[in-house]
Amino acid sequence: MIHARGLVQTFHTGRGKQKREVRAVDGVDLDIAEGEVVGFLGPNGAGKTTTLRMLTTLLRPTAGTAVVNGYDVVTESVMVRRSIGYVSQAGGTFSQAQAGDEVVDHGMLYGLSRAEATRRGKALFEDLQLDGLWERMPKNMSGGQKRRLDIVMGLVHEPTLVFLDEPTTGLDPQARANLWEHIRRLRSERGATVFLTTHYLDEADELSDRILVIDNGRIVAADTSDNLKAQVSGDLVDLEVADGSMVAVSAEKLGRIATTVETDGRHVRGRVQRAGRQVPGLLRDLETSGVALDSIEVIRPTLDDVFLALTGRSLRDAETETEQADDPADTPTPTGAQR
Repeated sequence: MIHARGLVQTFHTGRGKQKREVRAVDGVDLDIAEGEVVGFLGPNGAGKTTTLRMLTTLLRPTAGTAVVNGYDVVTESVMVRRSIGYVSQAGGTFSQAQAGDEVVDHGMLYGLSRAEATRRGKALFEDLQLDGLWERMPKNMSGGQKRRLDIVMGLVHEPTLVFLDEPTTGLDPQARANLWEHIRRLRSERGATVFLTTHYLDEADELSDRILVIDNGRIVAADTSDNLKAQVSGDLVDLEVADGSMVAVSAEKLGRIATTVETDGRHVRGRVQRAGRQVPGLLRDLETSGVALDSIEVIRPTLDDVFLALTGRSLRDAETETEQADDPADTPTPTGAQR
């Protein structure tokens, strides 16, 4: 469904002597198979949205090639657009039109009859909890309702390949869970391929068959969530020692089975391979040494741990640290011509 090699997108920032070239995407390779749900994970500014805009023909690559649904994104851009669904991060509804009219017009642009576009649109309104809002204008909707309307417009023509750019931003927990279920049904009931960009770790973990991690414009990991987490060196074992004077003893005992050990007040932490098998022996060892615990916690690796292992920083820290703009609107001079 998607095959890309060496995708590059550069932008020019600043003016005069301060002008410099920034590589928002720096040699990205992608292979997405039919029927996959792929999570594209990374901090703001990592290159997620820029990559997606190249794949959806909204931004011409500076270098590299991409074939989407069998069509080249540069030479066959019209055919790419006809064959995909796209829900942008910014949204695309007209605030002064009725929501139903927006959906029907969008469906008719893809060749649907008015009656068929209406039927599909109203079914999606029900699925995405927009009942009773068919005649309401987007300007009078809540942020979450407008976001779900964007998603209806991206799905009304029932595309086999759907690009969702941070689709749950602004949704409340119930609406978010509802959308997750709809994304699952896109694949299970329609056989659709879904390319999902997100910075929500739980969203990528919950929905994706495979996860791609991008940082500073480059793919730094690509695998299933379980395999990525397995690369992290073990489960985190957190001991809370009842008596602070026994911290050193606890650290020594934990160090026998852990790769690294850290202490923080009365907490002693370390990563242990297959902690479920090793912790019972550790507890017996601590008891023999007279160490009493207030608590013990075993935490499986998360995707944030994966990002930390790959880049040396947590994903949430990277959200605030990055200076590279991911939105072409913030860097108005792309080397590749925008269409």
